[in-house]
Amino acid sequence: MPEICIVQSAQSPHLVLRDGHTETPLPALWLRARSPDPTQRDQVTGQRLVNPHLMPDDLELTAARLEPAGADARPPRLHLAFSDGFSGWFDTQELIDRAVLSEGCPPAVPWQADQNPQPVYQWNDLADEKVLYRALYDFITLGFVLIHGTPTQPDSILGIARRFGFVRDTNFGAFFEVYSRPDSNDLAYRPIALGPHTDNPYRTPVPGIQLLQCLQNETSGGLSMLVDSLAVAAQLRREDPDGFAMLARVPLRFEFRDPDTCLVAIKPMVELDGSGEMVGLHYSPKLDDIPLMPDADTRLYQRARKRLATLFEDPRYELRFRLGPGQMMMFDNNRVLHGRTSFDPSEGHRQLQGCYIDRDGPRSRYRVLHKRFGDIPTSQELAHGHG
Repeated sequence: MPEICIVQSAQSPHLVLRDGHTETPLPALWLRARSPDPTQRDQVTGQRLVNPHLMPDDLELTAARLEPAGADARPPRLHLAFSDGFSGWFDTQELIDRAVLSEGCPPAVPWQADQNPQPVYQWNDLADEKVLYRALYDFITLGFVLIHGTPTQPDSILGIARRFGFVRDTNFGAFFEVYSRPDSNDLAYRPIALGPHTDNPYRTPVPGIQLLQCLQNETSGGLSMLVDSLAVAAQLRREDPDGFAMLARVPLRFEFRDPDTCLVAIKPMVELDGSGEMVGLHYSPKLDDIPLMPDADTRLYQRARKRLATLFEDPRYELRFRLGPGQMMMFDNNRVLHGRTSFDPSEGHRQLQGCYIDRDGPRSRYRVLHKRFGDIPTSQELAHGHG
């Protein structure tokens, strides 16, 4: 169990975070900026009243005292004094929690087509916040959930979306209808097959999450598909690390245009976070252009891109299913690629409606519910008889 210890020295005391045999020093500036004192931090919003950017870079601790937990169940706390004259109380557990740079959500879990159980929920059940909490956990870890029994009014997708986050308007509107339309401004509105792709890579920022709900489906085709880019890219990275690195480094040009719109973005296909870990992709073969490069680089890039495209269509990675009326899929548009098989409009009407929300909405709701309920059994644990 991690603990904070005071180390006394001839010059000044200092603190270390001790976890087993590992000791991590806690710099005075790091501690000072985390003061919860009412003179330093607003008690309602939790926002700072002082600017830590202006604190001395040679700040030091001048005194440190640990007060153990009280009989009234008050947790242990530290009283710290600093060379700039400030002194105050600090919550030791809060410092331990903040010692790890984390956004407070569970990590992504890559999956393949044999993912079991699939994260399927009934819309009415999501009114129970514990069920919603479990669905959010599945969504954050797997990048998608399937929801059945949703209302199918013309704009019901917006009410569903607001259960999870904040709706984002685009040039397609607050929501969009997907059915066969000749001469439409996007190939999504034609009955042709659409290979695995991410939506709107030509935007900055890209819509983070997409909801697609079936209103009507009288066709035998039009099967939906989902592919986890994290699982596929991990395979490519093992086979061709140089090619993967190139996909993460070389910027592409993505463009969408119609008579009223011209959207352009320049970014690499593979998206990495600040620590170099893969977040997802900007992937749409119908919309991208590679830059002019030396022939050797072009060949290396194409080899990696071609292998990635082949893996995306590998049945090991492709989850395929038919959406019926009232059934919906919600997926992380940066991480999980989606597509569909072709369909024949002469068989009957196939109509989906969709919208976008930003990635921060479900994660915010997850943190709020985690604070309220703590750890609860996940759907995976329940399916295998744990918890």
